[in-house]
Amino acid sequence: MAVRIRLKKMGRTHRPFFRLCAVDQRSPRDGRVIEELGHYDPMIPETDARAILNGERINYWISVGAQPSDKAGVLIKKYGIGGTHLEKQQEALDRLGKRKHYEWAPAPAAPPKPAKKEEAAVEEPAAEASDEAAAPEATE
Repeated sequence: MAVRIRLKKMGRTHRPFFRLCAVDQRSPRDGRVIEELGHYDPMIPETDARAILNGERINYWISVGAQPSDKAGVLIKKYGIGGTHLEKQQEALDRLGKRKHYEWAPAPAAPPKPAKKEEAAVEEPAAEASDEAAAPEATE
C-alpha cells in the first residue's frame, strides 16, 4: 500500500480548512484517512500561525515511505520538526494568544412596557382613594 501525506479539504464555502493526513494513494482527496497529522487554516490573520503539525508522526510516515504532496511538503519544510519557520510560528501563536477575548454577554433586559391608557386610568383612581383613606386615619 502506497501512502501519501496530503491536505484534506474541509470547511464550508468561502471558509476553507485543511487537515494534513496520511492516506492511501488510491483514495480520493477527501476520502478515508489512515491518520491525521495536523491542520492548516488559511483564514487565520497571522500567516505563520496557520499550520499546526505533529512533527513526530510526520517523520514516522516519511520514514516508512510516505510521499508528501507538493503543498504538504511546503508545510512540512516550514513547520515540521526542524522547520525553517518554527520561531516565527511560535511568535505568531504568542501574538494570537495575547489578543483580547471578548466574553459574550446577553443583551440587557428591555424596560417594561408602559401600561395601556385604559389600565392606567383604572389604577389611578384606586391609588387616590387609598390616599384619601389614609389621610383621615392620620388626623385621628
